[in-house]
Amino acid sequence: MWRLVQINTRGMSCPQPVIMAKNAVAEKPVAIEILVDTGAPKSNVTRFLKNAGYKVEVKDEEDGTILIGRR
Repeated sequence: MWRLVQINTRGMSCPQPVIMAKNAVAEKPVAIEILVDTGAPKSNVTRFLKNAGYKVEVKDEEDGTILIGRR
């Protein structure tokens, strides 16, 4: 079954965005979309998703970044 998980972590400081991503990845979604602030959360969550086996697409927006991970 195809499953997409969406998480909004904007305004949160590390490590909270990574913890939320880790909890979501535990559900083994096919795709995950995480809204993050630029800076440390963006790089840390991107690195985590790649290490978890996801291909990551980064979309920078005015109010943050959307990280889209797909298996």
